[in-house]
Amino acid sequence: MPFDFEINPQAIERESFRQIRELARLDGLSREQQQVVMRIVHSLGLPHLAEQVRFSKNACENGMQALSKNSPILCDVEMVKQGITKRMIEKAPLCFLNRPETAELAKQKGETRSMAALDAWKEHLSGSVVVIGNAPTALFRLLEMLEQGADKPALIIGMPVGFVGAAESKQALWDNHEALGVECITLLGREGGSAVSSASCNALLRCNKGEFY
Repeated sequence: MPFDFEINPQAIERESFRQIRELARLDGLSREQQQVVMRIVHSLGLPHLAEQVRFSKNACENGMQALSKNSPILCDVEMVKQGITKRMIEKAPLCFLNRPETAELAKQKGETRSMAALDAWKEHLSGSVVVIGNAPTALFRLLEMLEQGADKPALIIGMPVGFVGAAESKQALWDNHEALGVECITLLGREGGSAVSSASCNALLRCNKGEFY
């Protein structure tokens, strides 16, 4: 039997964002912040998430500027890396999770691979855009590194998902970003994941290209 559904990709996207503007609370947000929030809502189909997104004072501006300069994009997992829109970047995002050295280091230290992978971030951190969408332990380790004097990224997009440490790591980022001297975008609570974190980065990339909904 025939099914009646929209097949035009542009029409689907336009209608999606029309509905998001009706369903999600976007008041008080800048144009760029609205684009990030709508992409987050779009990636999970949950309008209420708009009220859980937090932006530091210069988060969007710093992130857009860093991305426009092709600064490193550091990802905690491959799914986040693969979610970054390739047509909008000139250099591939970096992810060190699956290196043999990372697994060995994690074993030696008795910690998660996500934590151990950040050892390879040190030389790339300065002025980078960090995108953490899966591992709370990676976000906690990054905060520890910054507290110990590591180079500061231009922006941290911290949106790990889960039940153990996810909400806590994001709250720690939000509570401490000013003291650490970093800009951040986060999604408070248990929700998060690779899709929303890469979507947030993609929203800033789209803003740089003048693509707004």
